Amino acid sequence: MAVGAAVAPGARPALAGTTAVPPDYVPPPVQWGQCSAPALQAAAAQCGFVEVPLDYAAPEQTKIKLAVSRVPHTTPDNQYQGVMLVNPGGPGGSGLGLSLLGAAVPANAGASYDWIGFDPRGVGSSEPRLNCIPDYAGYNRPDYTPNSSGNEDAWRNRVASYAKACEAKAGNLLDHMKTVETADDMESIRKALGAEQINYYGYSYGTYIGQVYATLYPDRVRRMVLDGVVDERNVWYEANLNQDVAFDRNMKIFFDWAAKYDTVYKLGTSGADVEKLFYAEQDKLRQKPAGGLIGPSEWTDLFLGAGYDVRNWEKVASAFSLWVHNGDAAALKAVYDGSTPTTDDNGYAVYVAVQCTDAPWPTDWAQWQADNTKVAAKAPFETWANAWYNAPCAVWPAKPVAPLQIDGTNLKSLLLISETLDGATPYEGALQARSVFPHSALVEGVGGTTHAASLSGDQCVDNHVAAYLTAGTLPARKSGNRSDAQCDPLPQPTPTAVLTPPPA
Repeated sequence: MAVGAAVAPGARPALAGTTAVPPDYVPPPVQWGQCSAPALQAAAAQCGFVEVPLDYAAPEQTKIKLAVSRVPHTTPDNQYQGVMLVNPGGPGGSGLGLSLLGAAVPANAGASYDWIGFDPRGVGSSEPRLNCIPDYAGYNRPDYTPNSSGNEDAWRNRVASYAKACEAKAGNLLDHMKTVETADDMESIRKALGAEQINYYGYSYGTYIGQVYATLYPDRVRRMVLDGVVDERNVWYEANLNQDVAFDRNMKIFFDWAAKYDTVYKLGTSGADVEKLFYAEQDKLRQKPAGGLIGPSEWTDLFLGAGYDVRNWEKVASAFSLWVHNGDAAALKAVYDGSTPTTDDNGYAVYVAVQCTDAPWPTDWAQWQADNTKVAAKAPFETWANAWYNAPCAVWPAKPVAPLQIDGTNLKSLLLISETLDGATPYEGALQARSVFPHSALVEGVGGTTHAASLSGDQCVDNHVAAYLTAGTLPARKSGNRSDAQCDPLPQPTPTAVLTPPPA
């Protein structure tokens, strides 16, 4: 994989399509008003827009708008600790509602910050909003596994049509969707808020945004929390191949758990038996989709949530059981619909627009075939699904850049969080960030398989977050390539009955 040229500490690299020096653009202040989302209204949040250049190299030309929200601090002003920007990941995740996150920090430690949610460029309520083919993730898609030339041709044609649709609908936006530009947007948000520094809380892909921002603007960061840490060495082609192996491992752990509760689910008394049943049912769906909608590709997708998060295990295992024993296709559809937008591709459109231009991808399809065939031989669960998810990058109309070399030398403080068996962002990424950012500390959820789940109830992890946000307290840094503090992970559930989904 191509790696960006080395960057002197604090210096900004010259990347194609980006400015070579920190942009001097200063946006107008935010005009705050009422939010439209009920949850934000209930929290007395304020909403508005930050106007930024489409292209920071030409700031006087086309402008776009970033949707922002704010839940103000509730402590006395003499305890105020500044603004806290939040990003949920993706790329393509809407962060507007994450201004509510402060309420989840234990010991009222979030109350001394103004929590700032924002939708990155192209996302959600920001303007323009990127969409290409709204029902692209709908039902009856080709089989992911290229077990015939027809399957592979169908997918290659499908991803090519998606890339062309994005080019037709998005225009110049596609040339300005890189993570470096999102970091510049965060700097514009800082200026619009009138803050000397920001605090930042990033999940998943949001951890890569954080690493990029900290490389470009280290003096503008006060405190930063990164949970589910992207390995900056692997953006993005190699990162996805690594995901395939990690998710396959996590699915085996899930199948073992389902077998442990065979009295509930009746799917097999060993993980190997449950896994064998999973693939046997998928083969049947190749001949006849469940309910006419859930074929072999949708089958993979609806199980993927179990690879991400133990909190999804019960609903996925229940749908599996209801299908096997009752032929209940509605249970499968409920899980699929709950995890995959079938009529709105905004999140996916932004995902590929960012990933395809953040770094080079192979343009020779033979390399995709060879690499994914090799990985699928040992990790069949997700490999080809992930390949086709990212395949528009092989023919993407906007040019990629060499990825920024992350430099954490000048960042004064960073809290890293990861569970040991995170599938989406393997643990090695957290260790890499710890090595690159010498003033960081890593909290590990030992043995856990859940991705980016801080502030969701793990008391040990969340107390570390609270200590850090209250007083900047990090766990003492230990010697060696390891975590600095260890916690129990989010616990595996203990089911007592099959969960029946609510009526459609």
